[in-house]
Amino acid sequence: MEFIAANMAPLMFASLVLFMLFGYPVAFALAANGIVFGLIGIELGMLTPALFQALPDRIFGVMSNDTLLAIPFFTFMGLILERSGMAEDLLDTIGQLFGPVRGGLAFAVIFVGAILAATTGVVAASVISMGLISLPIMMRYGYDERLASGVIAASGTLAQIIPPSLVLIIMADQLGRSVGDMYQGALVPGLVLTAFYVAYVALVAVFKPSAAPALPPEARTLRGGKLLLRVLTSLVPPLLLIFLVLGTIFLGIATPTEGGAMGAAGALVMAVTRKRLSLALLKQAMESTAKLTTFVIFILIGARVFSLTFYGVEGHLWVEHLLDDLPGGQVGFLIVVNILIFLLAFFLDFFELAFIVVPLLAPVAEKLGIDLIWFGVLLGVNMQTSFMHPPFGFALFYLRSVAPPSIKTTQIYWGAVPFVLIQIIMVAVLIAFPQLVTMGLDTQVKVDTDQVEIVVPEGDSPDDSPIHFDNESSAGAVPGGAGKDEELPAPAADDATRALEKALEGDKK
Repeated sequence: MEFIAANMAPLMFASLVLFMLFGYPVAFALAANGIVFGLIGIELGMLTPALFQALPDRIFGVMSNDTLLAIPFFTFMGLILERSGMAEDLLDTIGQLFGPVRGGLAFAVIFVGAILAATTGVVAASVISMGLISLPIMMRYGYDERLASGVIAASGTLAQIIPPSLVLIIMADQLGRSVGDMYQGALVPGLVLTAFYVAYVALVAVFKPSAAPALPPEARTLRGGKLLLRVLTSLVPPLLLIFLVLGTIFLGIATPTEGGAMGAAGALVMAVTRKRLSLALLKQAMESTAKLTTFVIFILIGARVFSLTFYGVEGHLWVEHLLDDLPGGQVGFLIVVNILIFLLAFFLDFFELAFIVVPLLAPVAEKLGIDLIWFGVLLGVNMQTSFMHPPFGFALFYLRSVAPPSIKTTQIYWGAVPFVLIQIIMVAVLIAFPQLVTMGLDTQVKVDTDQVEIVVPEGDSPDDSPIHFDNESSAGAVPGGAGKDEELPAPAADDATRALEKALEGDKK
């Protein structure tokens, strides 16, 4: 029993890992661990039964979190756009635009992936839609199977880091930071990562032309004014929707939740204008949105139950002691944490990493003076590899489900490897150049408390004698009050606070 009491936190963490390795649902594994170890802690005298009285408040805290409303809005928006044929139109148009260029179809997939990421924010929707539409075309015109599958899978995962990303919403909630700041901090890294993908395809097209050929003239059916008209009609509506969602958030006009609501409404308008909105499509999108949102909320509730007991047995101090004394200070901490996240991503998806690991790392990062927005974006880029890791990457599973039988699973896996390496390089770039994240954020105003002066306006007292709140001086200071020898009742604990608030209100007037 002494061993259990002394090692409750590591035993909780190891038990959670064991449950997930056996394939138990993450939400129930988290909640069960929290409750079972909470009861063990009560039995050993480490915790009090009153601990579980805080559970209802924590669960209702999840339900009343306005930030999480953005998840169903952005999910619904992405599903409506994906099912209304926007991805198909974009791929066809940009493919025609880049057709004469060697590797043009791959460039088109990357650019469409970035646009879909900025409108849908759902990885599955991006990968499946581009896999269905562009993969057969790329195979028809002689693209290398590994390059084609890798480009599609990697471009689909841009939806994880380019706003409006569901991962960034959850990351902001777990780190206690603004979703708008997280979006603003992730925008430039997302665009830089897109540029890295483009650079890799360009290098392949130069050094191995047979892997990324240009479209033959007979395949380029749109030219001149027709191509220009198609570009305008296909690109302008999504770009307007991106500004409606992200532009209003960055300009401070709308909150992320309001931006998501406007985006969902805009997606419905786009589907109506394309004459592709039907009752069946609407029902399918709402059902998928409800399932994904419920999935996220259940994991979050399980994480709250787990963290209640984990913090109760001082598990956060255990994690802090493990990571606080790492050599190298901030850089050493960031390197070790990113290696840990990279390895865990082989077995866990980004939801599990965000709900289980991030809350344990955030206090240590804050203690080391690391900006949590930068830290969240850095981990978001790293977690992006969880979609691309062979053999458990979800983007690879999505692509395998829609890829033709002629493409082998091993080719899909090998095609993902270069893009995983690019994502690791991007993590290193963000560690070396944090200003890529922080340059667009408002700097916090530091207040020098030594220079703060509180001016109390004249009150109703007949003299200008100062008002004291201690027992000794108040007896003689209040006009008409008791003498020094007569003891006054002790003032309430919040009298001083109320007096100060009243004084400040008078000063504002």
